[in-house]
Amino acid sequence: MAKKKLIEVALPLDAINKQSAREKSIRHGHPSTMHLWWARRPLATARAVLFAQLVDDPGENAAEYEAEAKRRDEHDVDAYVERRVATERARLFELIERMVDWDNLNDEKLFDQVRAEILRSTGGKPPAILDPFAGGGTIPLEAQRLGLESHASDLNPVAVLINKALIEIPPKFAGLPPVFPHAAESRILGWAKADGLAEDVRRYGAWMRDEAERRIGHLYPQATLSDGSKASVIAWIWARTVTCPNPACAIEMPLVRSWWLGKKKGKEAYVVPNVINGKVTYAIGHDPKMAPTLAADGTVGRTGATCISCGTAVPLEYVRSQSRERGLGSQLMATVAEGNRARVYLQPSDSHIAAASVPLPDSLPQGSLPEKALSFRVQAYGMTQWVDLFTNRQLTALTTFSDLVGETRKRVFKDAVSAGLPEGDHLEQGGVGAEAYADAVATYLSFVVSRLTDYSSAITTWASNPQMEILRNVFARQALPMAWDFAEGNPFASSSGGLEIMLRAVTRAIEKVPAKGVSIVTQGDAAALDYSNVVISTDPPYYDNIGYSDLSDFFYVWLRRTLREIMPSLLSTMLVPKVEELVANPYRHNGPTGARKFFEGGFENVFEHARKHASDEYPITVYYAFKQSELETEGTASTGWETILGGMLQAGWQITATWPVRSERAGRMISIGTNALASSIVLALRPRPEDASIIDRRGLLTELRRSLPESLRVLQQGGIAPVDLAQAAIGPGMGIFSKFSKVLEPNGSSMSVRDALRAINAILDEVLSEQEGDFDGDTRWCVAWFETHGFDVSDYGDAETLANAKNASISGLVRAGVLSSGGSKVKLFEPTELPENYDPRKDDRISLWEVVLHIAKALDERGLDEAGRILVRAEGRGLDMSAAHELAYRLYAISEKRGLTKPGILFNGLGSAWLEVRAAANAVASAQPVAVTEKFDFDTLL
Repeated sequence: MAKKKLIEVALPLDAINKQSAREKSIRHGHPSTMHLWWARRPLATARAVLFAQLVDDPGENAAEYEAEAKRRDEHDVDAYVERRVATERARLFELIERMVDWDNLNDEKLFDQVRAEILRSTGGKPPAILDPFAGGGTIPLEAQRLGLESHASDLNPVAVLINKALIEIPPKFAGLPPVFPHAAESRILGWAKADGLAEDVRRYGAWMRDEAERRIGHLYPQATLSDGSKASVIAWIWARTVTCPNPACAIEMPLVRSWWLGKKKGKEAYVVPNVINGKVTYAIGHDPKMAPTLAADGTVGRTGATCISCGTAVPLEYVRSQSRERGLGSQLMATVAEGNRARVYLQPSDSHIAAASVPLPDSLPQGSLPEKALSFRVQAYGMTQWVDLFTNRQLTALTTFSDLVGETRKRVFKDAVSAGLPEGDHLEQGGVGAEAYADAVATYLSFVVSRLTDYSSAITTWASNPQMEILRNVFARQALPMAWDFAEGNPFASSSGGLEIMLRAVTRAIEKVPAKGVSIVTQGDAAALDYSNVVISTDPPYYDNIGYSDLSDFFYVWLRRTLREIMPSLLSTMLVPKVEELVANPYRHNGPTGARKFFEGGFENVFEHARKHASDEYPITVYYAFKQSELETEGTASTGWETILGGMLQAGWQITATWPVRSERAGRMISIGTNALASSIVLALRPRPEDASIIDRRGLLTELRRSLPESLRVLQQGGIAPVDLAQAAIGPGMGIFSKFSKVLEPNGSSMSVRDALRAINAILDEVLSEQEGDFDGDTRWCVAWFETHGFDVSDYGDAETLANAKNASISGLVRAGVLSSGGSKVKLFEPTELPENYDPRKDDRISLWEVVLHIAKALDERGLDEAGRILVRAEGRGLDMSAAHELAYRLYAISEKRGLTKPGILFNGLGSAWLEVRAAANAVASAQPVAVTEKFDFDTLL
């Protein structure tokens, strides 16, 4: 029998999660900054999962430790074996904790230890790793970093290019000095990894920028400040316009989401529109007393617009029809210039309006937007071609940069030959000489231009919140929404939206990649790949969450225009291939039913194909993050989860472990009821034995009830966010379901995955409800009342009846300060209504409910110190707080069911941060300063 791997037994989840969440704030040098891709997994998570997927669990060495104990003449052999296993696990955990730390990424001695550990568990012959849905390249990159042969495949040519840039190109030119004239002499210690390649991209990119400015810099004039001095412009902010339908008015009315430009206290700035003689003019206001209020902010919303001149309400359908028939107009509202460590907002000038008025350039990228696509909104406003998403000035700049990539490539080739590189074949043909090197530099420069399109579109907006005041890129989320007022950036500015910033992001990412080992990147359908002699680790598409192919066409049309002579095979199609893309897209597959059948069949084909060649030595790993949000009369389920699990189980796989890996900060939750998760679930799977047994429904439920409570307790103790608990519970539940070849229903039919999900969720509810047995009487009453009435006012009689059943009293609850009563009505106090500076030591009727709500309130408003102080003082009063964590989970679950967003966020935050609250309490108890004093600002998460 194959050895169990570490991932099937134990992981240092807390350390992995902390480093994964930390990556969200790391930009300089992070591979994700090389080029945008949607829903990337954190590098730290992928690194840890791959390591644990290949390394043996120390428990597999029990026989060896037992023999060792006998040689040592140990009195208690079992205890010795247990200690040795625990010690070895702790050693591996420590190695993982160091390995996932971003700060240790360049510690080659550490990674030599990591690679040696993998070699030890794989007999010196580690398997190659294949990600058949490689996407942004996280898993293949980390496989390469761990010294493994890395295979990446994707149907999408943009994803293939990203993977080539991360793992295939850098090793070809590792250790080479730059070829830019005299650049090699700038470093005395030599050029390690891909540093020389990065230096060339940096230098040729700077030449390209300067040459572009020489050609078209006059289109981006400087701004004149109030003192007469000149300043570089960061952005021009435009309002789209449509003719007012009121014949008596008929002005070109602006369509503006918000008048705000900057909200930094003491430096507020906003647009002030005025209508003079039938024309709209714009000034800049700074007086916070006159600033736009919520009611007066902007002219357009979800349902329609309002004319600022006559007040006519204009439905969106009118705007759409006018935009399709005549096109939308535009008016310059403001110019943003670089001031002295601050933004300077200026009213429009005629010269700047004229500078933007340029003709449409020749040789534009070709391609139509899909008529309908997931999360697309712009087609309804007459934008049918990809070039419609850009202004004429933006198109002029982007085509200029695109053309310059080709010109730069010629310079690189000439300089590479002069530097001594043989001419050789092109990069796409496997070359490693001057031709291939020039192709490589051009590829990275094309990424610079492609990244720039995300900030140089008529869908780009201006972020006015105090911490920002920068350009907000098109793909702030995986959608293509309509933007009313938009920001046109200056590609020659040294700020957001500038080519210089894009160049810096790409070159820093090149410097951080491993640039070593064997890596193979191919374009292909996952169902047709060769899965022999590889082990899978993959992050497949999430059912219908993201339309990768439609979204990536935004970049593809520019990449193809720039690179089609360099990558003719990869970029042969006009647009990204879509027919075989494994996404449940109802617009492409005849509605939801057809989309589900397509995804289901495709997913099963992939895993069935992989199952035929699966290794018995190693589990495969699959990431998934899709929130169950389909509430049915039979219980909670999920089409996304049902499809992915059904596909894997039908293909003959068995789930052997599941781990919730968190990639967001504690307490994150966009809103209750959305498909937003803080955690991904990593599934470890092995081929299900051909002789797996059959069980009936009753037997399955018995096993679930026996096993799930402990699994859930472990998840809760591990700090999983309450918002993710139901997703994490799927793992251990489906692990039990999947080990049987069949689960028989009473009528003899096989239990479906959907029914299994309902059963797992029902038992999860049972377990959470049963945990109430650990609560005191007052708390049990509050939980039951909250489940039925939330924080609403309700009848006293109902409250009294419930109190009798729960061994509580209404008068006691009122005295305890958790309930208000009067006029035959009662109401639970919300956390925000509770008194400040709560001290359990002075509470003459204390309950778990009251203390938990005060801790949640303190964590939200005053941070960990105060939350920990309340906890330790409550325990000092003799209150058993061991069930407080469970209460937080229970209250979140109730909040989610009732649609109570703010309480849900509050309780999710407490459940997620419970380990930190406990640490803070321990610090208070030992009279030591609390190490972490983070302020949890949940309002910003709504």
